[in-house]
Order: sequence, then C-alpha cells, then structure tokens
Amino acid sequence: QVQLVESGGGLVQAGGSLRLSCAASGMFFSINAMGWYRQAPGNQRELVAVISSGHSSNYADSVKGRFTISRDNTKNTVYLQMNSLKPEDTAVYYCHTSRGRNDYWGQGTQVTVSS
Repeated sequence: QVQLVESGGGLVQAGGSLRLSCAASGMFFSINAMGWYRQAPGNQRELVAVISSGHSSNYADSVKGRFTISRDNTKNTVYLQMNSLKPEDTAVYYCHTSRGRNDYWGQGTQVTVSS
C-alpha cells in the first residue's frame, strides 16, 4: 500500500531554513502529484505547496517566495525547502498524494519557529 514518510522537521529561529523530505513507496511516484499541507493548533489543515508529475508547482500566498517544492523521481521523494521562516509557519507538516478517490497522508513532522 501507499506509504509516505516525512522527515526534516525541527526547531529553528525566525529567519532560518529547514528542508522537509517525504519518501513515498507503494505507488508509481513519477505519475502522481504530491503536496505539502500544514496544520497549526486550533487551525484547519491547509495546502502549502503542490507539485505535479510534470514538475509544475503552486504555492499558498503565505509562503510564495520563501518555500520551494521539488521532487526527485529517482528517489521517490518530494522536498519542501523552507527559507525565511516565520513564527506563523509553526505547524505539523504533512505530505499528501491521492490515487483515484483515495487520499494518502504521512504521519507529519513538527516545524517550530521561535521568534
């Protein structure tokens, strides 16, 4: 079955950078769009960035110019490079994909940005 495993979260000061990784298995990775979502305490889960099989990408307005999503189809991995981090970026970050009517999520990785 499809498995998504995130890594790379942690504690960073405002203005710092982190790179998240999501390793996928059990799927034809190269043909699937992949996305990163985040959920802060008390908030709904929101889309951060998505990358298509053709490597085109879209971002939430709040992260445009600071975050970059990319994928390496040889490693079945999607990345989220996060620069100029702000305290409001603090959240659990989740990797996501879908196949047909099924949605698949990773377990999440905590990102905490201190001011």
